[in-house]
Amino acid sequence: MIHNDVRRAALERWLAAELAGAAFTLASASADASFRRYFRATLGDGRAFIAMDAPPDKEDCRPFVHVARLLREAGVHAPEVHTQDLAQGFLLLEDLGTRSYLPELNPQSAPRLFSDATDALVKWQAASRPGELPPYDEALLRRELNLFPDWYLERHLKKLLSRGEKEALEDTFRLLVQSALAQPQVYVHRDFMPRNLMVCEPNPGVIDFQDAVYGPITYDPVCLVRDAFVSWQPEQELDWIVRYWEKAKKANLPVDADFGEFWRAFEWMGVQRHLKVLGIFARLNYRDGKPRYLADAPRFLDYVLSVSKRYGRLTPLARLFDELRPA
Repeated sequence: MIHNDVRRAALERWLAAELAGAAFTLASASADASFRRYFRATLGDGRAFIAMDAPPDKEDCRPFVHVARLLREAGVHAPEVHTQDLAQGFLLLEDLGTRSYLPELNPQSAPRLFSDATDALVKWQAASRPGELPPYDEALLRRELNLFPDWYLERHLKKLLSRGEKEALEDTFRLLVQSALAQPQVYVHRDFMPRNLMVCEPNPGVIDFQDAVYGPITYDPVCLVRDAFVSWQPEQELDWIVRYWEKAKKANLPVDADFGEFWRAFEWMGVQRHLKVLGIFARLNYRDGKPRYLADAPRFLDYVLSVSKRYGRLTPLARLFDELRPA
């Protein structure tokens, strides 16, 4: 696209000035579901940096810079922001390497990697203070939930809900929002999943945090163990969440003293996230021309169905998902 070529040329000019004329090569590092792009700038002496291109008419770099500072102050390994040009939408960042958790996970590595991840998560949550991040309030929770009927049901499946189904879904949404708002509120990365954790020293490096909010304490643990791109056996999920809960208690985080109640809140928080993600994946396909995400929709259908069948108050959702799941 011409627009992207113009952006890259501008980024290269900016980097040349910021690197004091030092020769460098620029290669694509990653792209995500937003309009941001990342490039690896490698200098002749072997040093490497990550250059972020975030078109200012589409993205705002200020939350990224702010959350990076909060993470680093909490003792979490987020990339250092070396220099910035907010007007152009350019950042020069520390390079955390190329080893995402996602391809590194296997039965041998997972216990150590997840232990490091929960250590980092507890540090992040323990540093929480109100007023630093936008609230994960009822309005935001409901906007996210509404992505599911608007984009996944109606746009993707072409399913029009009956009046009774709409009322049942609204009742479920009300329960999920109430549960989320009743939880202790902490810093929430909002996508604390293996793809956004990097294997590095200190481990893990944490990326893709610009959408962080102040909200329910179970949200990031859900992201970690009930991921968009990898699934685990229920016994393994439970083990990791018990270990997180024990670490959180030792750190004096406000987790429920009754693990059974904490687990219920965790499961219901997962349903909220998974409904949202189904809607987002459909929107990425139909609005943004990014079809690959929908391939992981069955994972979320299974997450929601299995949880909703375990709780009587979520039975109407279970009935709906029984219809949606392919035979």
